[in-house]
Amino acid sequence: MKPDHARPSVKKSQTIRRLLRYVGRGYAVKFVLVLICIMVSAIASVSAALFLGSLIDDYITPLLAMDNPVFDGLIHALILMGCLYLTGALCALAYNRLMVTISQGVQKKIRDDLFSHMQSLPIKYFDTHAHGDIMSIYTNDVDTLRQMLSQSIPQVINSMMMIVVALIGMLTTDLLLTGVVILCVAAMLGVTRFLAGRSGRHFVRQQVKLGDLNGYIEEMINGQKVVKVFCHEEEAQEGFDAVNDALFESADKANKYANILMPILINIGNIQYVIIAMAGGALALSGIGSGITLGVIATFLQLSKSLSNPISQISQQLNSVVMALAGAQRIFDLMDEPAEEDHGTVTLVNVAFDQDDKLYETKEHTNLWAWKVPQEDGSYKYTKLAGDVRFDHVDFAYEEGKTILHDISLFAKPGQKLAFVGATGAGKTTITNLINRFYDIADGKIHYDGISINDIKKTDLRRSLGIVLQDTNLFTGTVRENIRYGNLDATDEEVEAAAVLANADDFIRRLPQGYDTMLTGNGANLSQGQRQLIAIARAAVADPPVMILDEATSSIDTRTEAIVQRGMDSLMCGRTVFVIAHRLSTVRNSDAIMVLDHGRIVERGDHEDLIAQHGVYYQLYTGAFELE
Repeated sequence: MKPDHARPSVKKSQTIRRLLRYVGRGYAVKFVLVLICIMVSAIASVSAALFLGSLIDDYITPLLAMDNPVFDGLIHALILMGCLYLTGALCALAYNRLMVTISQGVQKKIRDDLFSHMQSLPIKYFDTHAHGDIMSIYTNDVDTLRQMLSQSIPQVINSMMMIVVALIGMLTTDLLLTGVVILCVAAMLGVTRFLAGRSGRHFVRQQVKLGDLNGYIEEMINGQKVVKVFCHEEEAQEGFDAVNDALFESADKANKYANILMPILINIGNIQYVIIAMAGGALALSGIGSGITLGVIATFLQLSKSLSNPISQISQQLNSVVMALAGAQRIFDLMDEPAEEDHGTVTLVNVAFDQDDKLYETKEHTNLWAWKVPQEDGSYKYTKLAGDVRFDHVDFAYEEGKTILHDISLFAKPGQKLAFVGATGAGKTTITNLINRFYDIADGKIHYDGISINDIKKTDLRRSLGIVLQDTNLFTGTVRENIRYGNLDATDEEVEAAAVLANADDFIRRLPQGYDTMLTGNGANLSQGQRQLIAIARAAVADPPVMILDEATSSIDTRTEAIVQRGMDSLMCGRTVFVIAHRLSTVRNSDAIMVLDHGRIVERGDHEDLIAQHGVYYQLYTGAFELE
């Protein structure tokens, strides 16, 4: 077993390899060009520094001794030196431009992959992770990664190239002065390792705390009305202060070490500059370094800057690299979340009847659907989609060892309306979540038209179900587009017919642009009841054989509810319907009513039967005790 301290290094190396794969996907050639430009830029810069010694010793010094100096050679030398600097500058411009393209492209691909994978995650992931923290991955973490790719990585590579080329230049010029420079560099590296190591750990924590802060802010923004209603401003502020203080502490410790690193390195570089000048002068005067001339000293002074500055630049970029790698790790952690498993093989297809009244598959839209069930011999059996749903001794737990539903058995025949009533937490919504396979059962069976729902592909299963949730979600777009969300192939006439059925047509036509009115902020410009009506219309346009109404009329006043209920009755006609309601008046006409208590069905029957039993339902209906 590997020691604990080795694991972060292994994980970091895996993260770097995954990032390099993104760079290699479509940008390998450009990245090679970046490396070539960086190498040419570094060589040009160091060559110009080496040329400085020749300029002094071979041109300037002899000219000083002439009575009638001729400057032709010096001018040519200066032009050559200028060409070297120009070449380095053009290469630097080229690789920086190329890195912008690469970093933006990688950023786009990562966000594409993130969003694509997020669509495959189970509902459980979103129930157990703060939405603001997930958003922080898309924004802060991806952006720090972009900054590293566009700025830090080319700077680090360029600096490393400069260090290598500068050392080679020094070694070929004078070994004694090179030794002096290496001692100063060793001191710089020691300081960098000490301070950067301490700041790096805190930069990783900073990214995590930043995600926590974004999650808290997102939660408070969504719940601002609740905060105001219950005068919870001070408590909300205290909670924010606690999260913000945690971010401050990690950021303060990280930047405390990071910010003192550069001044220390700059001053060590300045001290190195002075030491080289003094050592070079002393060696030249003492005769120990016979080959040391004024040009050599000037070259070394220039090369020392070419060596110390890159080390300072690398140390400055280390914190950005650490932050980006921490962000990249959070990105890849999300990408590594296991996708929703789906081993179903049964699909939903359009069918028609042949001359012998047998079903056959067709690509045409026939408004007749069937389950396409694979057989062992490779053929397919077609079972008409009818909406027969049955639970057989079902147990379920969100967490292992904490069972929520106990031995649930029920059936809803095609066209029947089944209602669930009971106190909050009794398990009503959980049952409907199991029909959708948002969660999988622990024990028992759920059959849909005689087929185990585990054998049906989840997308096809959910396509056969219409659902109206208690919490309505509307998207940025027109009213028409929000209704059409239930069936993207629906015509304008079908959208409007669905709105009429849900009794939403009247208020929609009174909006400024009618069906083309733009909705933003989850439909903030509509009342809660109007938003619910649009959600009902969205379910109506889907035209599924099974409907799930989870408190579908909870946000509608009693008068509107009576009008909507007539539209709902038309919508439910001929369909299997599961209704969850706190208002018992909305379930009176159900074919069967299931009374749940702590995850068990304690009573079942129609309204009259349950009233006659004088049990829990009777007490709920007569107000002997509150439903909640």
